[in-house]
Amino acid sequence: MAVTLVPGNPPVASAQPTYTVTDLVDAAVRRLQIAEPVAANKFHTRTPIVDAAREQQVLDAVAGQARDFQIDPAYVQTAFRDQLDATVGIEYQRLAQWTFDPAAAPADAPDLASSRDIIDALNREMVTLMAEEWGKLHSPQCPAELDAAKSSVATSRGLDPLYRQALDLATRNYCR
Repeated sequence: MAVTLVPGNPPVASAQPTYTVTDLVDAAVRRLQIAEPVAANKFHTRTPIVDAAREQQVLDAVAGQARDFQIDPAYVQTAFRDQLDATVGIEYQRLAQWTFDPAAAPADAPDLASSRDIIDALNREMVTLMAEEWGKLHSPQCPAELDAAKSSVATSRGLDPLYRQALDLATRNYCR
């Protein structure tokens, strides 16, 4: 394909993707939703909900990515600690629900490795979005933008009260 330059008209630069706090919140929700298959796996395999070694791997990985983006690793680890705690809360809620009503439990144990691959990809996406939105996350407008983003994403994804509460916990330290 040839590019024709017309005299007097400068070439048009390709548009850079634009990200918003809403994109970050949406990624956080998608990550929270992985709690369902993880909880199902742990329910059927009778493994503990909390996996401290795995959580530390996640926190170390996101801190490393934050350093690569030259953003504060402590900020990113705090945000992900909240994300992990929110996810664990959902898993405990589902485990309790399925313990009281085993018929409501998923019929099978989804593969934990494939869920973790999705989680790892979402973690990378979230740190990338944190880096892209760094200025907004550290601006006086952040709380209002974050509230609007959470409302928009919660509505568009049809989040129930449990997931809305988890989202509040997962994002509580986004604004600095």
